[in-house]
Amino acid sequence: MAELQTLQYDTEDMYPSRLYAKPVSIPRQDPVVYSKATDHAPLTAAQIAEYEKKGFLFLDDIFTQYELDEMISEMHRMREDSSIKQREESITEQESGAVRSIFSLHTLSDVFAKLAQDPRLVAIAEYLLGERVYIHQSRLNYKPGFSGKEFYWHSDFETWHTEDGMPRMRALSMSIALTKNESQNGPLMLIPGSHKRYVSCVGATPKNHYLFSLKKQEFGVPDEQSLTQMVREGGIETATGPLGRITLFDCNTMHGSNGNITPYPRSNLFFVFNGLSNRVVEPFSSTETRPEYISARDSIKPLETVIFN
Repeated sequence: MAELQTLQYDTEDMYPSRLYAKPVSIPRQDPVVYSKATDHAPLTAAQIAEYEKKGFLFLDDIFTQYELDEMISEMHRMREDSSIKQREESITEQESGAVRSIFSLHTLSDVFAKLAQDPRLVAIAEYLLGERVYIHQSRLNYKPGFSGKEFYWHSDFETWHTEDGMPRMRALSMSIALTKNESQNGPLMLIPGSHKRYVSCVGATPKNHYLFSLKKQEFGVPDEQSLTQMVREGGIETATGPLGRITLFDCNTMHGSNGNITPYPRSNLFFVFNGLSNRVVEPFSSTETRPEYISARDSIKPLETVIFN
């Protein structure tokens, strides 16, 4: 096992955002894949190359049907639990009041706490990030039939950097489909290659921004010209697929999703793995930190498995 890396990055702002009057495009300053090629890697060489090039990867047949049934049952239990809906970790839709997201799953659910430490997932995160990892954020995104609203285009890293103080691009998300994700029910959309460029957004972060951005984000979203250019260069891919599919994507990959006006719900579970050396510092373009349930700051615990070098 490689030596545990404990030093953080310095606090120089390599990716300024929400500071300029006009959008600025900044080339990526960090690797996408941090580990060297090895015969013991948890992904194939083709998968690693695809992830490095596109900024995302689809993985199937990871979980057994029993495991999926357990996740789905827990997802429904949490949504229907009135005590959970009343917690601050639950975000509701602006108009319908339906549950939109539940954050900090790995602290609210034994089922999802176990899943967050699953060695099949952690090994992939450790390989791609090149060090031990921890859960920066976990959440369930519910997009119910007829009333599930959109998630506008954004780079997660832009928010995590400006509002949480994540120094560098050394994090990734794993989205696990707990319903079928089809072209009609508002699936995740991703722009291939967009992770190689950082879009510095316009507009200072409002006070307590998270209270409304989790319902509808209006600050920290890219401008239309930058989005148009990215799509012209890389196109758009939709994360459609069967129950249990993992969409693995880099922290800076531009993504979003349409609203769901079909009868068919679309629900995905997200785990955000961050490199231990990349744990958050003070926010780079915000005057306050977001709550612990959105951004782990005080409860950081490295997940246990093997590091690949």
